[in-house]
Amino acid sequence: MSRALFIGRFQPFHLGHIAAIRFAFTKVDELIIVIGSSQASYEPDNPFTAGERLSMIKDSLNADSIIDCKKTLIIPIPDTNIHSTWTHTVDMLVPQYDAVFTNNAFTGYLFIQRNIMVIEPKLVNRVHFSGTEIRRRMLKNIKWTQLVPEQTLKIIEKINGVDRVKKISNSFHHKKI
Repeated sequence: MSRALFIGRFQPFHLGHIAAIRFAFTKVDELIIVIGSSQASYEPDNPFTAGERLSMIKDSLNADSIIDCKKTLIIPIPDTNIHSTWTHTVDMLVPQYDAVFTNNAFTGYLFIQRNIMVIEPKLVNRVHFSGTEIRRRMLKNIKWTQLVPEQTLKIIEKINGVDRVKKISNSFHHKKI
């Protein structure tokens, strides 16, 4: 049985992530979803906690009729201060795997350096399906809810996530001045 990692920050989990996970399941039998930068939260680029992101992913996958949740595992993994050791930290925290799915060039490079196969999922409508774009829309009061699964939206609403994104952005903006 083949197993792979799917690595992302999921800030927030969106429909592009669902498409990438579906793509991954056309190539492997099991998928370990790695929540990268799990230590980061309440920052402009990382407003949601690892637990919130895990809930967004789990609830969204449970509601998806195509994805078999019994074949997924979700593991939060923190960054390390030494890039070259991060992939080894991943290895200590996840079951053995055969490949890595990522569209992050640097993450891919770190795994390729260790002769681990890296597969880039086809990006679906990347202009819109991007955490950066979704957070930008939240800040500017531009419609964004159609870009995330319904379960992710429910979690963001429950934690007042849009308000958090705005307050964090304003807080960091004022510190720079």
